[in-house]
Amino acid sequence: MKSKIISYLFIFIILLAVAGVSISMTPTKNLDEVDIHTSNKPVILLTVDSLMSEPLQKIIEEGDAPALSFLMNNGHYLSDVISSYPTMSVTIDSTILTGTYADQHNVPGLIWFNNEGNQMISYGSGMREIWHNGVQNVVRDSIINLNNEHLNPKIKTIYEELADSDIKAASINGLIFRGNTTHHLNVPRMLSFVNLLPKNIEVDGPQLFSLGALSQYNSANDKHKFIWNRMGLNNNFTVSELKYLIEQNKLPPFTLAYLPDLDMKVHKNGPEELKAIKDVDLSIQELLNQFPSWEEAVKEVVWVVMGDSAQSLVEKDKKEGLIDLNELLNDFSFWNKKNPEGQLAIAINERMAYINLIDENMDIDSIIEILKEDKRIGFISWADNNGNYVASPEKETVLSFSTKGDQKDLFNQNWHLEGDLSILDISISEDETIQYSSYPDALARLNGALHSHEGRFIIVDAKPSYEFIEEHSRDHAGGGAHGSLHEVDSIVPLINAGSDVKPKYNRLVDFKNWLIEIVGPSI
Repeated sequence: MKSKIISYLFIFIILLAVAGVSISMTPTKNLDEVDIHTSNKPVILLTVDSLMSEPLQKIIEEGDAPALSFLMNNGHYLSDVISSYPTMSVTIDSTILTGTYADQHNVPGLIWFNNEGNQMISYGSGMREIWHNGVQNVVRDSIINLNNEHLNPKIKTIYEELADSDIKAASINGLIFRGNTTHHLNVPRMLSFVNLLPKNIEVDGPQLFSLGALSQYNSANDKHKFIWNRMGLNNNFTVSELKYLIEQNKLPPFTLAYLPDLDMKVHKNGPEELKAIKDVDLSIQELLNQFPSWEEAVKEVVWVVMGDSAQSLVEKDKKEGLIDLNELLNDFSFWNKKNPEGQLAIAINERMAYINLIDENMDIDSIIEILKEDKRIGFISWADNNGNYVASPEKETVLSFSTKGDQKDLFNQNWHLEGDLSILDISISEDETIQYSSYPDALARLNGALHSHEGRFIIVDAKPSYEFIEEHSRDHAGGGAHGSLHEVDSIVPLINAGSDVKPKYNRLVDFKNWLIEIVGPSI
């Protein structure tokens, strides 16, 4: 009997392995068919998910990151670049590639509620959340709808703008990739068989487009795209694909290459994670080694290495560290697939959340008063036709602001402010300039989120050390999390080697124009 059980188990494992391989394997595209000409130095933008300034500087000081140290010593380093908001990858990448905040690019977060369609939009987080929102819905939203529908079609990405000037570009594992060239995705048969994705999918991207098992040029990458290593959405795939472009002399004027692995390690181990940064450095060493010397690599290519968001440590004690919005708002009913008539729809983006008021008759003030009872919340914000408002559990007063004013901040943005500026740690300098502290570029970033999608909703933003949860969300107690407007989630590093051109301001929202200037000064 025992031998039969072992035999059946062995057969089951083999079948799982075969299924895993069949899901992962797809054909490669022919790079010879792509005509690439680069007159200026090509630009490679390496986006390292959750790369932070303090651990980066620490590992460089310890001598464990020779490639990053070399690029820093042979270029320019900024330790205090301001991210987008919420500090979640899809919103941040949309900001980098469009040069706008969420009020213009219309990607509100990793999870958000579509009021018009009465459905939750998710691009993938924890398994419980993915299962609750429907695996098929999450896969299709992240692969197809994010770029084809949700990203504002009226705002051009850097790929579209470069293509308008006949400048070619590449995206390798980028989450936001909309461009002017149509690509046919190689959907694994198993995924189309179980109806997770259509058999035939076309997306518009830059001239060169790689996205894990769905689109690749380097056949050697087959070993990096199995289902158990996220079907190619990993550092090894990205580096192998980029090395192939360099080897084949097919590096276009602009390439964005996304390195996602550090993010998972920081989520698990917290912001002090160093080993994963060493692994990132090894990846960059592989790229630099494609040239006769590292000095030659900087002469031939502009290397830009950047983080997208930081992470902050969440209290290990779940009762203390996790703010359960279902529990806090338990007097109301909640939207889900089985209860589409629920009063509230909660979209958790780790350390910030959107609370959507589906019931048009609900009194927003009563909900705000309940939220103010939890002192772990940093601020509560909402908007109406008259402006934006911010409250705090620590304050009886309210801050109101709008874009219709003549008060300028240090980024030359115009605002009208009334009320308690201390809620967002804002001050006014002697020359009447609006200054930010704990919440960098607070007004523009928050305004972006408050006007990122339709419907009535409240934004809640947690103090450092705390994270929001609801029934189906995952948590990061004892590890790292991001999402908030606070500086602990919002400040990232930038290394620029090979060009002396700098962004107008130290903000990701200014990177699109800066990158275009480096790629093609005549555009």
